[in-house]
Amino acid sequence: MAERLHWKWGKANLNILTLAIAYKGMAVPVYWLVLNKQGNSNQRERIALLQRFIRQFGRQGIQGVLADREFIGDHWWQWLTDHTIPYLIRMKDNQLLTNHRHAGKPVQALFRDLKAGEQRVLRKRQRIGNQWVWLSALKLETNELLVLASNRRFAQAIQVYGKRWQIENLFQCLKGRGFHLEDTRLTRYYRIKKVMALQAIAFCWAHKVGEWKHRAVKPLTIKQHGRPEFSLFRYGLDELTNFLLKTCKSADETFRFWILFLCPPDMINYERIKPGEMTLRV
Repeated sequence: MAERLHWKWGKANLNILTLAIAYKGMAVPVYWLVLNKQGNSNQRERIALLQRFIRQFGRQGIQGVLADREFIGDHWWQWLTDHTIPYLIRMKDNQLLTNHRHAGKPVQALFRDLKAGEQRVLRKRQRIGNQWVWLSALKLETNELLVLASNRRFAQAIQVYGKRWQIENLFQCLKGRGFHLEDTRLTRYYRIKKVMALQAIAFCWAHKVGEWKHRAVKPLTIKQHGRPEFSLFRYGLDELTNFLLKTCKSADETFRFWILFLCPPDMINYERIKPGEMTLRV
């Protein structure tokens, strides 16, 4: 999923175009581009960011790109299609259709009969600009229409797009609910880039500690609304903070946190990361 992390410090507008992977209710940042400008990213910048990912990991494992309304454009969408990368991107409901049957009509005309809470996936593709796309829509409780465009037909498009909210959770962790990135007062490009790298590493460490504590020490309580009392990130960050602030640390405890820092999640047997019982899957 792609999104912009942005804030303002004094007269400086700080913009970070971020590519992240959905993971257990959160998004893990993998690549980012500090934009030396105000406003949205352009199509060239989005393609460049995704190309960096593909060069390192290949495109076979990409299940799809999720993005909000600013991530539209013929060239960008065509590039994703040419590289067989599925996308599911929100668009403005007043975007005009260009196919011969509905030319000049806004996309909202195709969903005007939806009631609040209802959703629909159109059976036929529609043309937007120079692209033929599948359209899906959900009428929100606020009566706002959420319209999605994709280059392949998703049977559960709205549910899949819901995963995009995980990158918003990530940004909240990097900002007010975690590392307070906005309070760093940094405005220089290269310094922001380095701080973002450090925060990405720290985020992954805290999240893995949260996974371990949830699975091996004390499971998170699920509230009546169906969500846990804390995110895995917050759970791990609190545990990690307590450990780092300790004046006396046991060797087993130190070793445990280093394992959680150094090893990928699939190599760790979380049920056994206890004093005297440290094991790894290799």
